[in-house]
Amino acid sequence: MYPFITFVIFALSFRVAASPFQAPSPSAISIHIEKRSGLPNSHAVVNVTRLKSGVRRTIEKIQNGFNAFERNTGAPHPFASKLSPFEKRGAGDPLIDYQAELWYGPISVGTPPKTYTVDFDTGSSDLFLPSSTCGSTCKGHRLYNTKASSTAYDLKKTFILKYGDGSSVTGEQYTDTVSIGHFTAKKQTVGAANHYSTGFQIAQSPSDGLLGMGFKSISDYHANPVFQTLVAQGQVKDAVFGFYLGQSGSELYIGGTNPKHYKGSFTYVDLTQEGYWLTEFDGFTVGGKQIVGSTSAITDTGTTLIIGDTASVGSIYAKIPGAKPWNNGLYTIPCSFNTPVSITFGGTAFKIEPNTFNNGQVSQGSSECVGGLAADASLSSGHGPGFWIIGDVFLQNVYTAFDVGHNRVGFAKLH
Repeated sequence: MYPFITFVIFALSFRVAASPFQAPSPSAISIHIEKRSGLPNSHAVVNVTRLKSGVRRTIEKIQNGFNAFERNTGAPHPFASKLSPFEKRGAGDPLIDYQAELWYGPISVGTPPKTYTVDFDTGSSDLFLPSSTCGSTCKGHRLYNTKASSTAYDLKKTFILKYGDGSSVTGEQYTDTVSIGHFTAKKQTVGAANHYSTGFQIAQSPSDGLLGMGFKSISDYHANPVFQTLVAQGQVKDAVFGFYLGQSGSELYIGGTNPKHYKGSFTYVDLTQEGYWLTEFDGFTVGGKQIVGSTSAITDTGTTLIIGDTASVGSIYAKIPGAKPWNNGLYTIPCSFNTPVSITFGGTAFKIEPNTFNNGQVSQGSSECVGGLAADASLSSGHGPGFWIIGDVFLQNVYTAFDVGHNRVGFAKLH
């Protein structure tokens, strides 16, 4: 079993500002990031096949991470039993080499350093790039030539990331020098991929690779993620990174948080288990009334929607005027949706704006749109309370601090 890695739904031409790194101080750096494809608004038609595939791939991602956790630690993840087995793809189901929407930006690897673009994903923990030995499946990407780097060292280990929908990445593990701006991680484990399946090829995935920002315990390489290496080697004084996922000016901030994007103080919630960024929220509110109470949740920049258990999601939509069950855990809402909804963390309610909760029309000219909260039966386990996955539908409404030093996640309201 292999840890899941999510990528993009739609291809988007990569655009980087002339100076993608902005360093307010030697102890922190701001990295300009962009989203592959913004969430559709009420005038766009949603790609339902990809949206459904995205929900399923997120569940596979979590399951595979739990498997990696057990391999790495020798013990089952405490939440593994709360995830019901998911059904395999049926013979008549479409084979979709799905890529989730992720946020991407530049890093440099090797000596001398070469610049690559990667997806920054808090829901995985490994870094990989397309190798110069990859061949036609990596055509169009900037290739990582280990022989051209004086600091590359072959670990003599292979890796394979393989999923039930047919997507895969295979290659060899190396250590090399990896830099994000002026922060440099030495002897960082890097996967040099010699094969990309369709979803990772240039037509669907313009960025070169992926950089996971979870924890070592869910790493397929059983190695420190890049950020933890920066902390361990004393490169980063404040063991925190922050995400601002806005309509414009989005950034990953390494070495703290950037106050230009948020107001007031942070509300912090402690991790209940290191591996994923797993915490608890106090409740989900509709129209000022709490519908769902305290629930464990994984905060994941690599997931588009908010995904919860069937019963809870159904009870929430029952309180939204005009909402209807639609398609395998997805619900429709009126395209004119303006019902106040919020998630409370640490006693603070954070509003989800209508334009982020609305995923787009079900068809051209329809007055019905797809809601940003999805249900999946795999999260409806009979082994006690389950957990949710909190994706971009929520995260675009807050500034998020991932505090490695104190094992906690913080949320602040946007300016």
